[in-house]
Amino acid sequence: MTLIKSISGIRGTIGGNVGDNLTPIDAVKFAAAYGTWLKSQRIKESYRVVVGRDARISGAMIQNLVMNTLVGLGIDVIDLDLSTTPTVEIAVPMEHADGGIILTASHNPKQWNALKLLNEKGEFLDAAEGAKILEIAESDAMEFADVDSLGEITANDAYIDIHIDEVLDLEFVDKKAIEKANFKVVVDGVNSTGGIAIPLLLERLGVEAVKLYCEPNGEFPHNPEPLKEHLTDLSAEVKKHHADFGIVVDPDVDRLAFMDENGEMFGEEYTLVACADHVLSRNPGNTVSNMSSTRALRDITEKHGGTYEASAVGEVNVVALMKKNNAVIGGEGNGGIIYPASHYGRDALVGVALFLTMLAEKKISVSELRKTYTSYFMSKKKIALTPQIDVDTILEQMAFNYKDENLNTVDGVKIDFAENWVHLRKSNTEPIIRIYTEAKSQQIADDLADKIISEIKEIANI
Repeated sequence: MTLIKSISGIRGTIGGNVGDNLTPIDAVKFAAAYGTWLKSQRIKESYRVVVGRDARISGAMIQNLVMNTLVGLGIDVIDLDLSTTPTVEIAVPMEHADGGIILTASHNPKQWNALKLLNEKGEFLDAAEGAKILEIAESDAMEFADVDSLGEITANDAYIDIHIDEVLDLEFVDKKAIEKANFKVVVDGVNSTGGIAIPLLLERLGVEAVKLYCEPNGEFPHNPEPLKEHLTDLSAEVKKHHADFGIVVDPDVDRLAFMDENGEMFGEEYTLVACADHVLSRNPGNTVSNMSSTRALRDITEKHGGTYEASAVGEVNVVALMKKNNAVIGGEGNGGIIYPASHYGRDALVGVALFLTMLAEKKISVSELRKTYTSYFMSKKKIALTPQIDVDTILEQMAFNYKDENLNTVDGVKIDFAENWVHLRKSNTEPIIRIYTEAKSQQIADDLADKIISEIKEIANI
């Protein structure tokens, strides 16, 4: 059981002791801190916050606690109830709201839940804003409204349909081409809100959807992180139904992965690569992903005449660099598509529509599309150090050792070699260095990671 308070929100397991887990007391405390911070940003007569949730078993309880805490602060609430993270993000500016809260622990197991916090643009808070909310929560510096100034809750269940309308209106989504292609697709909604949103989107696009685990009851049928080892049922269904491909999303629908017609993974890292290829072929420009994402995005960006740049890990960092570089598309290698023509947030609905358009226009299978991209392979390892060892000193020494290579030290140390790369990051909570590598074969990626681990051990004398 655990409670993790960070600048991006608060997440924890349900039940247990106050302050150690995400209990009702903790949910109220942090919702009140967020509402207090929001009211401090600008003085006005009324405030509005959009609230939605994924289908976790604890979702209704946590959402009611959060919404009524905001009401107690004199803040009006637009209740989207069962929704998706990107749907809440687009609803905030559409509602002219002051912020938003999404109740979801993303790909974490069912015992987890979280409050993810948005600003008035429907974007995640930055580090300074998150830190201020944590400070308010710890100080109990919250003042609630009197009885005549309480907020009100207004239900609005239209936003998934509105979100789909917005996706269908995107310039590089071709509904007619998709309808003409007569696709059949299997959808694994992991029994959360993706099971509502993705089949509705496919129906609007004229795609036959075979539903797998699309009942939004929060009983995840497998580990909800969309990785190959968790998706054997999807693979079997794709082959059984002779589907064109499979789609899987995480519980809050901001991560997206595809499975080809043979029941093989397209590669979560390549979701962004393919969508970027489609967009850049029509609108050449710059791209951004985080430092731990595949080099294939850089390759496809440069092919189309644009410039690729890597940000620190974390969606808020990707978005900040995308804005700075005027990127036309970006995201994260975990299947997160950020398409500014829609909004600055990871959005599986946008990714599905772009991918379908690309397949329809190219008239090729998913496996054939995958072969058009350079194959890279990743290794993800870690090395545990004793608490007495200064991790920062080790990273500085590694950067010095590779000073003649292409180095980036914005987030740990990333070393770009000619044929591969390595990214070293320290954990914020324990004496661990994470070692991510990528190369053109799994063996080379693993060997590179082992070589770096040996060098770290030598520096640390362990």
